[in-house]
Parts: sequence; structure tokens; C-alpha cells
Amino acid sequence: MDMPVKHKKPSIAAQAAARTARFPKLPEHLLDGLVEGPMSAMEVEDLIDAFGKAVIERAMAGEMNAHLGYRAGEDKPAQQADERNGVSAKTLLTKHGSMRVQLPRDRDGTFEPVLIPKHERHFAGFDERIIALYARGMSVREIQAFLAETYGTDVSPELISEVTDEVMTETVAWQNRPLERMYPVVFFDALRVKIRTDGLVVNKAVYLALGIDANGERDVLGLWIEQTEGSKFWLKVFNELKNRGCQDILIAVVDGLKGLPEAINVVFPKTTVQTCIVHLMRNSLDYAGWKDRKLVAAALKPIYAAANEQQAREALAAFAAGPWGTKYPTIVAAWERAWEHVVPFFIFPPDIRRVIYTTNAIENMNRQLRKIIKNRGQFPSDEAAVKLLWLALRNVLAKPSRSVHTWKAAMNQFAILFGERFTEARD
Repeated sequence: MDMPVKHKKPSIAAQAAARTARFPKLPEHLLDGLVEGPMSAMEVEDLIDAFGKAVIERAMAGEMNAHLGYRAGEDKPAQQADERNGVSAKTLLTKHGSMRVQLPRDRDGTFEPVLIPKHERHFAGFDERIIALYARGMSVREIQAFLAETYGTDVSPELISEVTDEVMTETVAWQNRPLERMYPVVFFDALRVKIRTDGLVVNKAVYLALGIDANGERDVLGLWIEQTEGSKFWLKVFNELKNRGCQDILIAVVDGLKGLPEAINVVFPKTTVQTCIVHLMRNSLDYAGWKDRKLVAAALKPIYAAANEQQAREALAAFAAGPWGTKYPTIVAAWERAWEHVVPFFIFPPDIRRVIYTTNAIENMNRQLRKIIKNRGQFPSDEAAVKLLWLALRNVLAKPSRSVHTWKAAMNQFAILFGERFTEARD
């Protein structure tokens, strides 16, 4: 059995070394000229700020040279009217705080700088800092207070909102990006968020689809917000996935989402809908008393551990006739209601069962999202919720991930069980 590859998170020292490796190496004589003797922490900080200011002003001067076609102090080209016209002071917001710089101007006003565009007040890196804070769940007011306290920079709520609103362009592009032609497994789940709608705070569901591609890598296919679920909503979701290029889903793993089985069978008629066994167990144990739960769980295990559907049905009947089924008939009823979407589980070999046994893959992601949205309380709109959740997802997916446990063995079983539906999509 192939063991999963564990990715160890780089140490703080290793991360710092990686960042330092990207810095250009400065000539020794330049450093000697800047640092001639012992310096205090304040003097070092002032020197860093002065150096940053000098680099920005020098880079802007270089842009002006390229725009005019000659350097300062040289003769301008013949028949050229445009020329330098002094400098203008501008306060920039950087990730280290505010900085006052002198930027060059030309007489015709045709100079369009790239490094610091006209009317731009925040330097490269500042936007990323705001977005990073927002992605961690901080509100606009909290970001404003943090920047003021940490960098001594007074940033308006409007500017912060403007920066984070730019993320929506990326969000829309992500939500409409092309998908893989086939996904062996897609997990569907939901989490609840509070969103202000028409003056009222409403609990809405955010639905996520986490696909496992043919190589065992995870990919969030999209997220959707809906106040109530149903077949009409899910039909819209599945048509969207198909229009974006997904032509087949082999197994959809769900947790009792209303209307999903009916809708997916319209758009993807060959897809097998599988109930999440772990969710079904949890729901069952909710009916049992606290002291009985461990014993009830042990009594239910023969059902989902059965070799085939017949043995599973016999195990369910034995549970129903036994002491726990007699004491908790609601547990028996829960399994019988879900049985239609439990039985596919017994068709699959153990390697595939391990993959689809639970929606833990998507639950782990939801757990991280809940941490981020916990302190927000409520969102002013659906768009604000989508924006933050996508930023949070981007951070989660950016972390090194490992392939689904035992995927290599499962991949071979998928190829045997689903034939060309699996193998042709991998070619």
C-alpha cells in the first residue's frame, strides 16, 4: 500500500532564507558607504526607509528617461518639445508605512509611469498586505485600526474596500474557469453564514464542490450561496459545471443535500450518488444517549463494513432486532431512508471505499473557512461573503497538499470498474 507523502512546513528560518535569496546582492563598497559604524535600531530603520525612498525616486527617474529619450542633464532630441518639468511630492502607502517621495513630471503631461501610476497612492505590496488581512477574516475597520497601530498609516475605509473589491474580478474569473473533463470523485457539502438581506440578517448556506481529479489532486470546483436548497438550485449548479467543461462525475459523495440526487442524474445520468457514511453515523448517534454512543457505534459498524449489500442488509436487520435498534428505532429509520444511496458503497472495492467513505476532505476545508468567518459575525451582502470565502480558499489551496490517501491503488480500481469513462479522460 502506498503511503501518503507528508509535506513538512518550512521553518521560519527557512522561509526567511528563501525570501532573502530573492534579494539582489548589493556591492560591498555601497554597503560600506551606507554603514560606517555601529548603528541603533532607529538609525537602521531610518536608513532602510531612506534607501527605499531613493530607489523609488531613481526608478521613476529611469522611467522618465525612457519616456523622453534622454537623461537629465543631456540635450533633448531635436524637434522634441516635451521635457522635464521638475518634480511633485507624493505620499505613498507602502507595506512598511507612509513614505514621502519626489516624482518627476514632464511639461506636456504625457508621462504615464508604470511603477507608480498617476493618482495611485499605494505602492506594490501594500494592496497585498490589505488583502492578506482581509483574507484572515478581519473587517474593514479592523484592518484600518491594524494599519494605524502597526505602521502609523491612516488609511480610509473606502480605500480598503476599493482594494478588496478588486478581488471580485479574480473571483469571477475563478468561478468561471474551465474544469477537467472528468472527476472520479466530487464531494458536496455546505456551511452556514449570516448575511444581511433587505435589512434582516439571514442564515444562508454556502455550498462547496471539492473535486478529486484523475491524479488524486483536490480542486474546489466552485462555491454557491443559496438560502434554500432544492433540485432547481442543484440543477443550476450541475449545468454550470457541465458548461465549464466537466462532462462526467463518476461518484458524487453527499450529506443529505435536498434535491441533489435528482438534479445530478438529469445532468450527469451515469453518476453514482453515495451518502457520506461518516455523516450518516454521526446523525445516527445524535439519536442515542451520550453513554450509549460508543456501544451503538460498534453495533452499527457491521453494516458499513459488510462485504456486500446482502450482508449489509442482514446486519441492519440484526441491529433493528437487537437491543439498540429496539431502544433507538429512529436510528434504524435513518438508515432505511438513506439506504438507496448507501448501497452503492458495497459495490466498490476497499481501495475506492477508503476514498469515498467520508467527506472529511471537504470538512477539513470547511473547518478552516469557519475559523476565518467566525469573527465576522455577519456579511453585508452575498458578494462580500463570496469575496472573503474565495480569498480564504485561495490561501488554503496554496498550502502544499498531498494526494488523496491510497490514491494509486484506488486509481487502478477506478480504471477497472469504470473503464473508458476513467481511462479516456486521463489520456
